[in-house]
Amino acid sequence: MDKIKKIKIENGYYLFKLGDLLDRKKISINKLMRDTNTDFKVIKRIMDGDLARIDIIVLARLCDYLNCKETDIFEYINKDID
Repeated sequence: MDKIKKIKIENGYYLFKLGDLLDRKKISINKLMRDTNTDFKVIKRIMDGDLARIDIIVLARLCDYLNCKETDIFEYINKDID
């Protein structure tokens, strides 16, 4: 199963990389969920790119816990710039 999800949109695509990041850091979804007090469904939606908006408080919590930047969790690629 691919750990980086590519979601195409009108002018480019998003890469959702949380699954890959968790694999590289050897952190389970359950550990992330418990340690950050984040709902399982929220984490899965971020991993799968199955969301329309993201809560910036949740994003900050994940970045703090994983010691990473937002672009390590998800990234927008504009096809005209790429």
